Amino acid sequence: MEKFDYTKAMAELEQIAVHVEDPSTGLEDIDKYIRRSSELIEACRKYLRTAHEKIETLNNQ
Repeated sequence: MEKFDYTKAMAELEQIAVHVEDPSTGLEDIDKYIRRSSELIEACRKYLRTAHEKIETLNNQ
């Protein structure tokens, strides 16, 4: 399993936004982009929660 790259995920989300905002993007593609963005958002939230927990642990030592 490859390590999660937050910066790469955010860049992909930005690209998805560009595609979804493009009037020439079809509905099937928009559905695909929405599903992918949901996956990325959940992964980013998990990453940030983990980072926050690590910081809290370090602060409490």
